[in-house]
Amino acid sequence: MVHRNGDRVSVTVADDHPLFRSGLTALLAVRPEVELLAEDADGVAALESIRELAPAVALLDVQMPGLSGIEVLSAISRDGLATRVVLLTGFEESAPAYEAVALGAGGYLAKDAGGDRITEAIVAVAGGGTVIGAGFRGALASEIRLRERGDRPILSGREREVLALTADGGSVAEVAKRLYLGEATVKTHLRHVYEKLGVSDRAAAVAHGMRRGLID
Repeated sequence: MVHRNGDRVSVTVADDHPLFRSGLTALLAVRPEVELLAEDADGVAALESIRELAPAVALLDVQMPGLSGIEVLSAISRDGLATRVVLLTGFEESAPAYEAVALGAGGYLAKDAGGDRITEAIVAVAGGGTVIGAGFRGALASEIRLRERGDRPILSGREREVLALTADGGSVAEVAKRLYLGEATVKTHLRHVYEKLGVSDRAAAVAHGMRRGLID
């Protein structure tokens, strides 16, 4: 059961950028529609707050250390938690948007959407609605068409991050440090990438990833 306070929507916020997070929480703290329960700086802490406080809505950055926003969303879905999720991102990428919607995200917005738009999305999502930012709708439709044709394998957001850093020449240790993950976790993500791309080594994975538009 989610936490409620009358007609106000209870919210937790998670973003690893202190300035953006403080600005966002300051904005929400004065909105009469919203009750801010907690703010967190990484995905692990965000998931702990969600489990402990049961907010109606969790407002999450897509890319965070520990667990990404999409990985937190996946855990919420897996564990059957009632909290709905609005994801914020600074990148106009289609694959993470597709993955978020497929996992049941209630909202997917750009970080520069503005305070009114973000608040409106929180209220709408708490009421059972779905809000996708205008900038993602065309990209989302294109991603769906690509996947229907089988032109693009389904990599998770974290798998794409690992592949991109690998393409930049990062070792397993370096990728683990950049993403605040254990080396064993990075190796597991790489193994999944190899399986999905049908390759057996890093060089082939990078080549396939570039050719198929998974990384720049």
